[in-house]
Amino acid sequence: MSAVLMDGKALAERIKETLRERVDGMTIKPGLTVILAGEDPASKVYVRNKERACETVGIRSRVIRLPDAVSQEELLAHIDAANRDEAVHGILVQLPLPRHIDGAVVLKAIDPKKDVDGFHVENAGALLSGAPGIAPCTPSGIMELLKDSGVPLEGAHAVVVGRSNIVGKPVALLLLQANCTVTLCHSKTRDLAAVTRQADILVAAVGRPRFITRDMVKNGAAVVDVGVNRCADGSLCGDVDFEQVREVAGRITPVPGGVGPMTIAMLMANTLRAAEG
Repeated sequence: MSAVLMDGKALAERIKETLRERVDGMTIKPGLTVILAGEDPASKVYVRNKERACETVGIRSRVIRLPDAVSQEELLAHIDAANRDEAVHGILVQLPLPRHIDGAVVLKAIDPKKDVDGFHVENAGALLSGAPGIAPCTPSGIMELLKDSGVPLEGAHAVVVGRSNIVGKPVALLLLQANCTVTLCHSKTRDLAAVTRQADILVAAVGRPRFITRDMVKNGAAVVDVGVNRCADGSLCGDVDFEQVREVAGRITPVPGGVGPMTIAMLMANTLRAAEG
């Protein structure tokens, strides 16, 4: 019996429609500034999708496109200008940045109240301590998708594979806040398959095509695939071997159409939240 699909695309559309209704009632519309440095093809696609989402929701968006050779000083100057612009409620610096740019310095330069990606150390600290703040978009989207799909969270054993600051660590914290028992795995985890087979909820965020195979998944588990990888035939695939795993999982996200649309929907929600103060 195949797993039930957790349709992130459909849920994202419903969320954006709700956000649109809220924005329609606002006198001052939320403003989002996106800074794109370099020529990374995937980043260009992501930014274009964010522009379209802003149009759908009614958020004013501006994209600052900078060359790969942009200096760190110039990039910081654009952030400073956006910080001081009262019409800008959200600032997003698209990652990855060119190699000569210090990403930590750049992210720290964003006003935490306008940090709609949730990557500033102040927002990361708020998430860790359970204080109010802006949570990263992808982890927030994963939580909304699990809840909408009816996945029991309280008391569930959630295993997260991947410990990045963007997905792995923050989604582990959000799952913990939802009263899951959380195991955070990484490249040094011993007998990874033995750990993942214990998971009621399995989140794969390692950036390796089809890394999670059928024998690593517990029967009936909810499997969330965060990966977006370009396969040898040019198609997109996730970190989960979808065709194999769907035969044992209870619920599973597709790639594309799972976590990706939810990330953008949560960006819209974070921007609206920042505008509302």
